[in-house]
Amino acid sequence: AEKVTLVVDGTRFAVNPQIFTAHPDTMLGRMFGPGREYNFTRPNEKGEYEIAEGISAAVFRTVLDYYKTGIINCPDGISIPDLRDTCDYLCINFDFNTIKCQDLSALLHELSNDGAHKQFDSYLEELILPIMVASARKGERECHIVVLTDEDTVDWDEDHPPPMGEEYSQILYSSKLYRFFKYIENRDVAKAVLKERGLKNIRIGIEGYPTCKEKVKRRPGGRSEVIYNYVQRPFIQMSWEKEEGKSRHVDFQCVRSKSLTNLVSVGDDVSEEQEVLLHHPPQVDELDRL
Repeated sequence: AEKVTLVVDGTRFAVNPQIFTAHPDTMLGRMFGPGREYNFTRPNEKGEYEIAEGISAAVFRTVLDYYKTGIINCPDGISIPDLRDTCDYLCINFDFNTIKCQDLSALLHELSNDGAHKQFDSYLEELILPIMVASARKGERECHIVVLTDEDTVDWDEDHPPPMGEEYSQILYSSKLYRFFKYIENRDVAKAVLKERGLKNIRIGIEGYPTCKEKVKRRPGGRSEVIYNYVQRPFIQMSWEKEEGKSRHVDFQCVRSKSLTNLVSVGDDVSEEQEVLLHHPPQVDELDRL
């Protein structure tokens, strides 16, 4: 049978194209399959196919096993993430049926990433998106969600709520999502998914959240202070706008003008001519000059 020459990373591989067409769902199967004349890949002037840019020859050699035996035996020295990227690029299914390797930890890490991606997609649709939509309907531009377990109870003293800072957070009770976010790797996957979906300023972490009163301290002068019990729980924060807090117009700095000191006290409307005197020219950011 006639062989074709593939050039990967400067190395030539002479291969019988029939091994590819046996796997029509893969990229090389499509390239050398029946619809070949419609193909985007054309041979170069020597009649060779330059493919898989960015993939090393060593990894490609390992992946060729798949076309011959249906299994990739990953030798030592080949990184599993590189192998993973190559399989994704060539549309080869990366799972425990196709990949055999010594480093189980690295293999299982990749499989966990796949599982976490699918899992988080469904959590996003079922649990997180409804809260974001409710925030958006109120005119909010971002969302801060604290994930509590199904058993957690929040019981705040109405007269002495805990000092929560500026942001108003939403509570989501879900032990499933709580367990999912306990792993830093899952939080990384979730961040990547949210980024793919166009969200901005994404923060996912673990923070102390006040659930209920632990004790009440009496302060001198009769004031009382409530001490809260804090639990470590995951939170997720994101925005759906370009950059929160950055204004889209030029900020003018207001200065006092000697000729107009009494204007404000008189309360007259400032005419346009006088308004110019009240304002500096726009401030130029030093970085913009560079």
